[in-house]
Amino acid sequence: MNIQKVMVMGSGLMGSGIAQVCAQAGIEVILNDVSTEALERAMKTIAWSVGKFAEKGKLSEDRDTVMKRITATGDYAAGSDADLAIEAIFENMELKQEIFKKLDQVCGPQTLIASNTSSIPITELAAATLRPEKVLGIHFFSPVPMMQAVEVIKGVTTSDETAQAGKEFVMRIGKEPIMVNRDIAGFVINRINFPSTIEAMNLVEQGVATVEDIDKGLRLASGRKMGIFETGDMVGLDITYGAMMSIYNETGDPRFYPPLLLRRKVKAGQLGRKTGRGWYTYNADGTRKA
Repeated sequence: MNIQKVMVMGSGLMGSGIAQVCAQAGIEVILNDVSTEALERAMKTIAWSVGKFAEKGKLSEDRDTVMKRITATGDYAAGSDADLAIEAIFENMELKQEIFKKLDQVCGPQTLIASNTSSIPITELAAATLRPEKVLGIHFFSPVPMMQAVEVIKGVTTSDETAQAGKEFVMRIGKEPIMVNRDIAGFVINRINFPSTIEAMNLVEQGVATVEDIDKGLRLASGRKMGIFETGDMVGLDITYGAMMSIYNETGDPRFYPPLLLRRKVKAGQLGRKTGRGWYTYNADGTRKA
């Protein structure tokens, strides 16, 4: 399937990143959100990021050429002729299912519908549509423009053709597909990463080591570009909490239950960069305070 037009539902950190990489790959993008303010903020962020790529010589086109491929709108119908619709909102099963129902009604019969969910089973989202064979997971990692891996998840009802189309799309936008052949909560990468993330939080909670030292150790000893807590602040502590709870509720496995410290921070509204405080504290421009 030759995907030429993509609709992205949700203009937050993930949605805007997905829109950017699609536009940079020459694909027409409809970026949808219920909030006009969120859309305006997303378009500014995308323009800034594309500009940085252009300045560094990583694009064959200028910023304006790329940006012209993105249309920001609150109208679902704008994506009715999209080849692929990608839902990229926060981890809430009921809301995601509502979006899938709307997309199923608005989009043409040829449209594939995907979720960027990091933990919710694709089969349950597909059940909200009349085209379950055309539903799949396409899970990007943050920050989307920089991270190369993308999980392509096959639900119980996902056809082989749909999974293959998802793989080809990921390669088309310059990413590396990680094929997930069984629809389990958390898929592959988060199932591997979350236990170590939880252990890092437990070590902080127990006073064994500081957030700063754990992140430094992971960068220097494990070759990570960002530490666990730095990454958590960028993604959002509420997003991490929601993903862990989703896996825990699905599996009942205590290894994935969010630590007390994370639960307290989420309740206190300390969600990371977007609130100015998470594991670290931040200035108004998003830079970290010393």
